[in-house]
Amino acid sequence: MLGGGVAALLGGCGGQQPPAPRTAGPSGAGDAGPTAPARTGPAETPEQVTFTPGRTITPLQQPAGYAGALRGILTKYLAPNPDHPKYPAYAGAVLLVAVDGQVTVHDAVGDALRYGTGPTELPKAQRVAMRADAVFDLASITKVFTALLVLRLVDQGKVRLDAAVAGYLPQFKKPQVTVGMLLAHTGALPGSVSFAGAKDNSERWSRILSVPLVPDTAPGSTFRYSGVGLMTLGRLVEKVTGLSLDVAVQDLIAKPLGLRDTMFTPLKRLQGNDPRLVATEARKTRGLTRGVVHDDLCLALGGVAGHAGLFGTAADLAVVGQMLVNGGEYNGTRVLSDGTVRSMITNVNKGLPAIDAERPGRSADHGLGVELQQPWFMGRLARPVAFGHTGFTGTSLLVDPDRRLVVVLLTNRAHPDWTRANPDKPRVAVADALADAL
Repeated sequence: MLGGGVAALLGGCGGQQPPAPRTAGPSGAGDAGPTAPARTGPAETPEQVTFTPGRTITPLQQPAGYAGALRGILTKYLAPNPDHPKYPAYAGAVLLVAVDGQVTVHDAVGDALRYGTGPTELPKAQRVAMRADAVFDLASITKVFTALLVLRLVDQGKVRLDAAVAGYLPQFKKPQVTVGMLLAHTGALPGSVSFAGAKDNSERWSRILSVPLVPDTAPGSTFRYSGVGLMTLGRLVEKVTGLSLDVAVQDLIAKPLGLRDTMFTPLKRLQGNDPRLVATEARKTRGLTRGVVHDDLCLALGGVAGHAGLFGTAADLAVVGQMLVNGGEYNGTRVLSDGTVRSMITNVNKGLPAIDAERPGRSADHGLGVELQQPWFMGRLARPVAFGHTGFTGTSLLVDPDRRLVVVLLTNRAHPDWTRANPDKPRVAVADALADAL
């Protein structure tokens, strides 16, 4: 099912067909597939990657030699500097680096809470220091979890990548748009949608599913980053599984992987003054935001959506990254077949134009739910099989399965005011330092 779906998707986009999926073995744990061809340089294609099932994230024992340099970079952005001259890039940050499952850096700097509504800078006694186990608003990294859910359904034969979204969601009356296109952001959907005047969630979801295509854009022809597409896929997951999206994430991803701190609507589990909760907004228009989703559309939907809303820790995201380095398996549990992971990290947008007002020079390179080879946040770690995602609040996940590398950088750049900070500057600085060290 998956191979045909990906082939159809790529055929419609002018891309190349990825390797055929490999199915899990009788035990359900699967295998790493055929040994990758012998080579002397870095992997150029997903089929050249040798997955490493059986690896788990091992907590930090001895910091790597490059840990001090990385801490210096994190600390530098706590204040204005030549690379980010007007304001600090964030109030605080957490960095986790794992190589072949072994954590080599797990560090926290700055504050989880530094500003009150205004924004006004709080006295030191009222600030909350950043912790290595801090719980962040992950913002658009939520999209990776939605993609994982969709791909699990593909593995199970319940969803096809080349199938029309309307076949699962009849209200989505755009028959030329496929599931795969929404994962690749080529579905010709707008980036966002207006909820102005909407009376309730029923009307809000109606607007999402009935949003018209971008004029003069054929589905499958152009990369245009779209939160609407992932909102739609979150709804598709709910329809196919019969579970609400928050329950689907818990039952199908978080619990199988042992993710203890990955959740929507964290204030249902944590107190609002929990020292692990990281603040975002503190402007007068919104007030201090802590433990409540920053994304306005997700907030209006109740805090649960396919494009935003998840909260989590660096340690939990490292497990997700390691699961993908392993080819879809973690600690004896298979989340995806290794062939599906290879399809996930195949560039399905090869040769397509990209439209991105925030990053006009970027390429369209994208897999099924993940960014591929994007120097604007990967810096010199960008390579053909390097993949990941960023979040508006200052979060990022970067994975290179060839290097067996997982990098999680979580910052609160939206605290107190997202307009003050460029989140890509510290992302690239950290990535470049790691590229030099590795």
